Amino acid sequence: MNSRGHTFGGPWTEQKLEYLRKYLHAYTTIMKDKNFHFAYIDAFAGTGYHEPKRDENADQMLFDFASEETQMFWDGSARIALQVKYPFKEYIFIEKDKNRFSKLEKLRNEFPNEQIEFSNSDANDYLINLCSERNWNSDRAIVFLDPYGMQVEWKTIEAIAQTQAIDLWILFPLGTVNRLLKKDGEIQPSLRARLDSFFGEPDWREVFYPLTEISLTEENYRQKTSDIFAEIGKYFMKRLQGIFAGVVDNPPALYNSMNVPLYLLCFAVGNPRGAKIALNIAQDILLKPLRQEVSPVKQPEQLELL
Repeated sequence: MNSRGHTFGGPWTEQKLEYLRKYLHAYTTIMKDKNFHFAYIDAFAGTGYHEPKRDENADQMLFDFASEETQMFWDGSARIALQVKYPFKEYIFIEKDKNRFSKLEKLRNEFPNEQIEFSNSDANDYLINLCSERNWNSDRAIVFLDPYGMQVEWKTIEAIAQTQAIDLWILFPLGTVNRLLKKDGEIQPSLRARLDSFFGEPDWREVFYPLTEISLTEENYRQKTSDIFAEIGKYFMKRLQGIFAGVVDNPPALYNSMNVPLYLLCFAVGNPRGAKIALNIAQDILLKPLRQEVSPVKQPEQLELL
């Protein structure tokens, strides 16, 4: 593997990055004329690039390339944010892995005119501190949470929501959560604790393992719900809706090559005054075919809401 990038994903990776690209364009188009200090925060920034994944069952790329040499490495979320037409006032890239972080820092040389902060740290710790220390009366931000698994803790999402100034895009690891939910409900204590931290409460067990009545003479028992992917998604969306001013109701599921749902791409907005327009933009992006451009605003007067 070339040292510039790191391998992950498949077609769904391109989908999430294109959705993000469109929203960043719409967001900065609006914010460029505002007096806010607005930042883009990528909490799992990786190397700034991603390399298309090879099919595990065949020595071929998952996509057809016009020129493999020139298209081998595609922009990751960090570079996408740096390439928007109207730049953010500040960029914050967080990456805990030291090898990926050393490659990520090279973006400073590519974009010398941008204000970029690089942090080789834990994303949860960094975000919680940032949310408590910034002046959110004058600051605004987009946070992109794209973890490799269940690294994001619920307390971090709560801290983001409490600012009432941050738009959140989060790739919810639907497949990872499902794999931890054993069919018989016998989940190791350490994994239960991890799920509790991830969802911010232990109530997930009641939802994912509803009581099943065998007969009037036998004890009830818990069994994993048959529609588990839908139940996991609904549960997480309900949790988001309880703390954010607005949440996209039907986030798209991103599938692997075997048509198994891996992630939900969720969007939430913290600012109550700007919730309606932000949700309209996000929903417009998520509902349209990716090749269509989305209009960043529908009515000029709505800009004042941000």
